[in-house]
Order: sequence, then structure tokens, then C-alpha cells
Amino acid sequence: METRTVAIIGGGPGGYVTAIRLQQYGIDAVVFEKERLGGVCLNWGCIPTKTLVKVADLFSVLHHVEEFGLSLENPTYDYPKIYERKNHVVEKLVSGLEFLFKKRQIPVINETVKTLVKNDDSYLISTENSTIQASYVIIATGSKPKELPNFNIDGKNILSSRDILKLQNLPERLVVVGGGVIGCEFASIFAQLGVEVQIVEFLPQLISTEDEEISKRLAMALKKSGIKIHLKTAVESWKNENNELKLALSNGKEITTDKVLLSVGRTPVFDIECENFHIDIEKDAIAINNNFETNQHNLFAIGDVTAKMQLAHTASKQGLLTAEIIKNRVEGSESKIEELRYENIPRCTFTNPEIGSVGLTEAQAKEKYDNILVGKFPFSANGKALGLGNVFGFVKTIADKKSSKLLGMHIIGPQATELIAEGGIIIQSGMKLDEALKIVFAHPTLSEAVAESIEDLEKMSIHSM
Repeated sequence: METRTVAIIGGGPGGYVTAIRLQQYGIDAVVFEKERLGGVCLNWGCIPTKTLVKVADLFSVLHHVEEFGLSLENPTYDYPKIYERKNHVVEKLVSGLEFLFKKRQIPVINETVKTLVKNDDSYLISTENSTIQASYVIIATGSKPKELPNFNIDGKNILSSRDILKLQNLPERLVVVGGGVIGCEFASIFAQLGVEVQIVEFLPQLISTEDEEISKRLAMALKKSGIKIHLKTAVESWKNENNELKLALSNGKEITTDKVLLSVGRTPVFDIECENFHIDIEKDAIAINNNFETNQHNLFAIGDVTAKMQLAHTASKQGLLTAEIIKNRVEGSESKIEELRYENIPRCTFTNPEIGSVGLTEAQAKEKYDNILVGKFPFSANGKALGLGNVFGFVKTIADKKSSKLLGMHIIGPQATELIAEGGIIIQSGMKLDEALKIVFAHPTLSEAVAESIEDLEKMSIHSM
């Protein structure tokens, strides 16, 4: 029987990053991945969708080049070629990652793990064809799309986020059931490419995890792009008639479409049989402590399967910290790592306009603190945004009035998903207002809007009306 120090089940952005870090520490590890390295993120999520985002945004810009003094008549696109480019980008990244594993001599077992057996102070991980013994195990098995009782994903009419990326030709009409991050991203992409899009969302706002003001501004932008939005609405039933899907909504309306994207969240995946022990589960997710350890010693879980924050970079950070914990244990050290604060992890939504956020929303800050400060600055008053011809949106910064500690930053507008990195540094480091005001932001840049939103906390923004 082959023996390894660490076995990682799942080769997504949590698992593969952890394996590389362990190898850098000089600790041998094996990765079990039933499909290809990179998981949902690289193969069917983050990377292919952002490739489509670029195409959709570019095509949208082409329709407004007259504003820049340019001339272009009737721009068109070839979606099969767009589809090929998406696949090329994915293949380049994934094959590059596989080559990296070979160069680093990190073994990958492309099989499904069936059983996990506790054996004294180690674990036996078994597939149909092999068994490996490991002192430490990291579960990084990810998540899958949720379904609704009256809505089963069939891959043909009712699509998952993975299914919709397989379409080689776009439908004329699309209904997105679920107005979260994934649903809004696909709605934005396809609407910009000329698809007639409607969003049906059960909750009273799009992307309910975002600041309410940001969500309202997003809804305004999506409606302006031609997307119809049904909030506080559910799909009560649906039927297929003459190759058209008819959806009966709880608001009394019936809408007709060609395809439905079911995007109502993701649920953790863990279907491995555990022998001689059990793993504690909370709300369908594997329960972990601050060291990412389950109720079993040296058995860890990271990423979507923990449902802490289902983001690729959250999984990667959990994995890097888990690798550090294992390194310390292998070396006989009990050095503690700093607790990961999930609310301070940046969140990005690649709609048009983009959204980037970190820390507490205004509502959360009001609930937690007695008195807060809110500073805002619009991109319409930013020179770089004016030059780009993209002035929709604003930067919003929140601070505790008593301590002047910055609590959250929320951006909607041009390059918000890049700008939020600055907010992440500011919020994660626990900066206070006077410290943040010492930062010099380059001119002319979009980041000056971040600076002026911070200045506006004291109503001292130079360019604010």
C-alpha cells in the first residue's frame, strides 16, 4: 500500500493550491481528482465565464464607438468562434496547471474516492482501483448547483451554470431563475449579446448578500440594458409546448422562453463513505473549526464543501493556511495561525457594471455599531472614468464613527473587481480613517474614487458636489 503524508480529495482552487504549497514546504501529497485539475473554477466557472464577459463587454462597447469619434456600422459576432476561444483559454490554463504538477512531481489520481477509513492515527483513502494511506486528509470536494422541487436540471431545457457554457449557439430568449451572482453574470453576458433575458428572483433584491444600495443600482443598470426583472417572485410551474418553455410565475404572469438557467445557489458535495468514524455536518456542509479541521483529528475540509464563503479565492486561502497548519504539526510545532475573517474577503460580481465589495454592508454596520459614517463618491466626477466613457456607479466606504475604523467598501462601476483589492487591503489591515487618508492614490486613475469616498467620510472630498 502506498503511503503519503497528505491526501487531498479534490483538485479545484482549494485542493490544487494546497498541494503546491505543501510541495514547497517539502511535504509529500497526493491529489484525488475525478475530472481535471482546476475544478469548477477553471473548467466550468470563473475562467470560462470571464472569457465570455470580455466578449460581451467588448461587443457592447462597439455599439457606442460614435461617442469616441469612431465609426463602425452594424457590429456582429460569430458565437461558435467565441465558444472556441472560451475553450482555448480554459485548455491553456488547465493544461498549464497539469504540466506544473508534473514538473513538481505531485501525483494526481484521476479516480473517484469511494471510502475513507480511519485507521488508528492515519486514514485509508480508497478508489475502485487503489488505496492510499495518509497521516493527514484534506477534503476539498466542492459544490454543485441546487435544484428546486418543481425544477430539475435536464441539461437541455433547464440548464445549470455548467450546461449553459456548453451551448454552441445562443437562444433568442433566456429566463434566469435566481438573481444571485451567477444568475446576474449570465444575464448580463447574454443580454449584451442580444439575447432577450428575464430574471426571476424570489427575494426582494438582486444579489441579496450585497449592500442594498449597490443591488438597487445594479437592477437599474440591468433594466437599462433590456433585462426584465421579477423580484419577490417564484416560478410555480412550467411546461414545454411546441418547443417553447412556458413559466407560470407567482405574480400571476406567464413568460415564454427558449431556455431556462436555474441559478438558485450551490450545495456542498460530499458523498464519500466514512468507515469507523463520522464527520459532523451543519446545514449540508462539513463543519470545521478555525483551523479548518473537522471533528476528526488531522482531517480537514476547505472550500465550497464547508459553505463558509463559496468563492474560489476563499478555498485557496483556506488551503494555504491548512498547509501551514500541517507543516507546523509535521515539524512538531504548535504555532497558531491568524484566524481567517470571512467578512473581510473581497467579493466580485462580473456583471456590467461590475461589483466589488469587502467587509460589512451599511445595514450590517448599523446593526453591529452604534453610529457609523458613510462616504460616497461617484465615477461621474472621476477624470479617468470620464475619459473611459464609463461613469455609471460609485464607491461607498463605511466606518465606525467612534473608533474611525473602516468597516466596509462597496463599488459598482468600471473595473470594480480590480479596485476592490485596495479596499481589501484597507479593511483587512484594520485601518482607521486617519491612516487611510495618508495613502497617496495616483492620478489620473479610477482609484481616486476610492480615495475620495474615504475623504467623504468626513465630508472632505475635493471633487464631490
